[in-house]
Amino acid sequence: MTATVAETRELLVTDRCDACGAQAYVRATLSSGDLLFCGHHARANEEAVRSIALEWDDQTDRIK
Repeated sequence: MTATVAETRELLVTDRCDACGAQAYVRATLSSGDLLFCGHHARANEEAVRSIALEWDDQTDRIK
């Protein structure tokens, strides 16, 4: 059995939160596409979204 590792890219300043338009630091990959969240909305929606996400790419450690 081989594992496939998804290649993720660093979220850029141009990547914006789908909820409020702030800079996105979390990408939730769903079967239908990606959702981008700022740190606040990622925490607020994590439980619901993470349970259906194929991947949860949290880059909030980059927040200064």
